[in-house]
Amino acid sequence: MANPNTPTLRSWIDIAPTSDFPIQNLPFGVFETEERGTRVGVAIGEYVLDLYAVSQHGFFRDLDLPTEPKVFRRRTLNSFIRLGRPAWRAVRNRVSELLRHDNTELSDNEEAVHDCLVRQRDVRMLRPVKPQNYTDFYSSIEHATNVGTMFRDPANALLPNWKWIPIGYHGRTSSIVASGTSIRRPNGQRKAPDAAVPTFGPSQQLDFELEVAFVVGHGTSLGETVPIAEAEDHIFGLALFNDWSARDLQSWEYVPLGPFLGKNFGSSISPWVVTLDALEPFRLAGPVQDPEPLPYLRQSGQHNLDINLEVSLQPQGGEENVICRSNFKYMYWSMAQQLTHHASNGCNLEVGDLYASGTISGQSPDSFGSMLELTWRGTKPLTLTDGSQRKFIQDGDTVIMRGFCEKNGLRIGFGEVRGTILPAAE
Repeated sequence: MANPNTPTLRSWIDIAPTSDFPIQNLPFGVFETEERGTRVGVAIGEYVLDLYAVSQHGFFRDLDLPTEPKVFRRRTLNSFIRLGRPAWRAVRNRVSELLRHDNTELSDNEEAVHDCLVRQRDVRMLRPVKPQNYTDFYSSIEHATNVGTMFRDPANALLPNWKWIPIGYHGRTSSIVASGTSIRRPNGQRKAPDAAVPTFGPSQQLDFELEVAFVVGHGTSLGETVPIAEAEDHIFGLALFNDWSARDLQSWEYVPLGPFLGKNFGSSISPWVVTLDALEPFRLAGPVQDPEPLPYLRQSGQHNLDINLEVSLQPQGGEENVICRSNFKYMYWSMAQQLTHHASNGCNLEVGDLYASGTISGQSPDSFGSMLELTWRGTKPLTLTDGSQRKFIQDGDTVIMRGFCEKNGLRIGFGEVRGTILPAAE
């Protein structure tokens, strides 16, 4: 069997060269139609391959999947992920084999093609996993430096612990929503710098945060730790993530216990989870870490990923404006370090948990991954193509994030995550 990542592989399905979903990708997600109900699927070009239908036609009969085919009729990927890495790889390898241009098992079976393939435009994508827990990290040194410069002393922008600990906070899972779900502007307390007392009302500094989240694929028991060399064995795959933030609420409430209502009103996740296996060709070394991490966090080799990222802002009734281009490779703390540190105190990991990277910013102003940085706390407004200006996100604005890897003619994409801001509740 050919390696599913082989750049020369071709599918019998017509796939545009600029597609996020070539045969080398095969990300997993959950879709819904009125006729089929809820199914687990794989993205291929402009189509979704219905894995339940594939199973019903007997194409997985030799894989020895423990609960197949019911595992492909769930509302989340959690049950499939629990089958373990050998099952994920077996399914991805078999799907790759079925979709190859020189394999006619599926392509020559007209009934099976009709049953197994559905156009992406005809389905509704759901939130891919049901996380029991969600942690948001703060792992971009550029972002942390920018924030520290704005709110503290520019000469000492990073707090003393930042280069020793992958800093994070525990967020709320119930408000993590699928791409395309609108987000209502939050109400909350805020206090102007020159005001004597706070006020309550709609946030005036609503922001996005460009992030990538990884999905836990292998859990641990309470009290168990994860050695750094084994950390990536606990990761199923990655998705795009928008951690919506109300900066005025956040700045008033975060001392002394950290993020609260300025963060937990909504986060958006892309529908397709790209496996670590599909991202192998895009590994690279991360930034030099100085000082050297403590022994339990030390790692060598290539543990960062070269993922091109962009953010567009689309005003209501207007056109998209690309306002940020960044890259996941800038992350100071790797996913492995984040996971190992998270479990270092014996905190148990659960399948489907989400760990978000924190805002991903690069070194140039156009690579900053939030409005807070792009407009430098509102002092440098962005001018859109329609002539309007933005210090922060306005009602009716839609934020779209996209991501892809590209190397030696091979493109692996994540699709997009989008959300539109609705007015605050009265």
